[in-house]
Amino acid sequence: MSTATDILNTARSRANEGTPYAGAVTPQEAYALLQLDGAVKLIDVRTNAERDWVGRADLADTQHGAVQWATYPGGAPNPDFMQQLDSLASKDQVLLFLCRSGVRSRHAAKLATEHGYAHCFDILEGFEGDKDADGHRKQVGGWCKAGLPWLGA
Repeated sequence: MSTATDILNTARSRANEGTPYAGAVTPQEAYALLQLDGAVKLIDVRTNAERDWVGRADLADTQHGAVQWATYPGGAPNPDFMQQLDSLASKDQVLLFLCRSGVRSRHAAKLATEHGYAHCFDILEGFEGDKDADGHRKQVGGWCKAGLPWLGA
């Protein structure tokens, strides 16, 4: 079994030169980190509507936080993103950013890093993963496809 240090080292190795945050974890690695270290926090950056209608990771409240990257409806950037993140996490905490498919989470990890958070990681594939050939999610990658615990809508 891997240790938290092993997982974080692997995640850091995925950071390409110039990646503006610490690295990236697979959904399985994210879940393992959360199990191994109670100080690690998952930050779900999807909209409140996505979490309400699609579901969310099933984690202890101390390890799960939610800060919308964009608002619903309309998708306007959340002007209070950093203030809300500051209320949930400390700058030296390991933060794992999660969105639907891994795009907003990269932006959130970058912004948090720019604001002094030292250990920001993107969760690859996101909560639902990419669309399959029929346009459905949760079939190709992601937290749900990996069989990790989640609460449905």
